[in-house]
Amino acid sequence: MATPVQKNLVQQNEEYASKFTQGDLALPPAKKYLVVTCMDARIDPAAAYGISLGDAHVIRNAGASARDALRSIVISQQLLGTKEVLVIKHSGCGMLTFKNEDAYKVVEGNLGKAGAEALGGLDFLPFPDLDDAVRDDVKYLRESKAVADDVTITGWVYEVETGKVRAVE
Repeated sequence: MATPVQKNLVQQNEEYASKFTQGDLALPPAKKYLVVTCMDARIDPAAAYGISLGDAHVIRNAGASARDALRSIVISQQLLGTKEVLVIKHSGCGMLTFKNEDAYKVVEGNLGKAGAEALGGLDFLPFPDLDDAVRDDVKYLRESKAVADDVTITGWVYEVETGKVRAVE
């Protein structure tokens, strides 16, 4: 039996597919850039960042972590030709609210000791300061030997309260 979420997926997709006319877009992003942003449900990257279908790769993960996204960034650049990276974290991010120890305690409380041990020392990559985290990720990518030197890398903050973005220097 399908859950309400699954039923909604099928219903909404049927409507979307009935009007879909862009099945001929090229595989590489047309504007040759990628965005690393958070998985937060309050962010609609296409609308907030002006991304049309086929323009850019959008990589989403908890906290808009460049470290967590590196595999996808390398594929995007080396195999699909992107030449620019926008790291866009956001105000009110959940990654500002905990430390690794806190996450491990929650996992152990919910899944038991075996659940916590299964994480194998995973770093959840929380951060205490938003702008510093943006700067750290930009620095990480600029210094990575896995990212070409000619790739433009910039850092941004999306403010969930206003819908505006601001550059982080």
